[in-house]
Amino acid sequence: MALACEVEPREVRATLASFSLVLVLMGSYYILRPVRDAMASDWTDAEVSWLWTLTFFFSAAAVSLYGAVVSRVSVRRLVPGIYGFFALSFTLFYFGTQFSSDRTLVDKSFYVWVSLFSLFHISVFWTFMADTFSQQQSKRLFAFIGAGASVGAIGGPAMATALAGSGNTDPLLLIAATTVLLTLPLVAWVQRLKSQDMGNVNVSATDKDFDYLGGNPLAGFGDFISSPYLLGIGLFIFLYTAIGSFVYFELKNLLADYSRAERTQIWAAMDLVVNTLTLLIAMFATGRIATRLGLPFTLSSIPLLIAVGMLLLVAAPSVAAVVAIQVIRRAGNYAVSRPAREMLFTAVDRETRFKAKPVIDIVVYRGGDMLNAWGFTALTQGLGLGIAATAGVGAGIALVWAIVGVALGRAFDRRGSASDTS
Repeated sequence: MALACEVEPREVRATLASFSLVLVLMGSYYILRPVRDAMASDWTDAEVSWLWTLTFFFSAAAVSLYGAVVSRVSVRRLVPGIYGFFALSFTLFYFGTQFSSDRTLVDKSFYVWVSLFSLFHISVFWTFMADTFSQQQSKRLFAFIGAGASVGAIGGPAMATALAGSGNTDPLLLIAATTVLLTLPLVAWVQRLKSQDMGNVNVSATDKDFDYLGGNPLAGFGDFISSPYLLGIGLFIFLYTAIGSFVYFELKNLLADYSRAERTQIWAAMDLVVNTLTLLIAMFATGRIATRLGLPFTLSSIPLLIAVGMLLLVAAPSVAAVVAIQVIRRAGNYAVSRPAREMLFTAVDRETRFKAKPVIDIVVYRGGDMLNAWGFTALTQGLGLGIAATAGVGAGIALVWAIVGVALGRAFDRRGSASDTS
């Protein structure tokens, strides 16, 4: 462990416990995610678009509520309370699937609920970490602790892939609920180690640790729309969600002929490949790409790969081709595009960054999901376009996405040059 981070003897147990906590959390989410995505193939494009619309509004409301609560409730009570609540909810969803005469409403509610869980499980974890470790310790230990999320993101879908083979995916909800419950003794252990091992009795999360939540997601709207640079970041993310919506809807339609268990296995297998590739690329390639080839290339590389994949899909539509595009899109985003995108925020001041980030992360990202879902529905159910035609539209969007990436990278370099000469 000492080879991986600069850890002191009194910090070892708390660091390993925190690593295990985020591993279990991420594993639980990736058990649930393929179950959720497998459901979508049972519904029309319009039905899924409505669910994405509800997700947008519920997400904005839930994050705003959490931003208000988190500064008023002690982290000691908040963290186990939220995780216990989600574990109970997944248990109730399981019983809902067993005893409901028409489980359509239960499935659709679960679909939106897992999307809300994805917003909170890691955010709450890092709030807990800010309440446990000092600022000096965080610089040395958080990278190692965060690696636990990558391990969990591999273990979760591997478990889902194996267990979905039984033909019934409902028990995965109970397994995920039990997995979330396993976090509670880990949380209690970390809280004890905070004082017993590290003596951090005076360390506590402050309001600044929650700035990224933004309280009101619209608070930074003025800063966002008045800055061409931030608008460019917003456009980059909007185009990313456009491609994500197109690929997701194409895939869920192509998988409609498979059983729900088979779909769960396919989605889980994709998650497993994506998360493994992400870990490998992030460890060995991302830093070298950004430093040696520059941010314009880094931001445009994945969009260009997607554009090529979409053009190939025009020529030869198939499930395998869409799966490959989905894997490239997600692994490329997690390992390359997103880290590069986060670098863009280092070129603005801290206050602007914290005000604008909730607008971009909630309004633009979730709103982009919603609008692009309806855009895809208009193409398929409205105009009657097939997979080849919609892939052609997607290729055009990916090329625009790449151009925006190049422009943003150059704008970032100009800002860097200006700060160096000032």
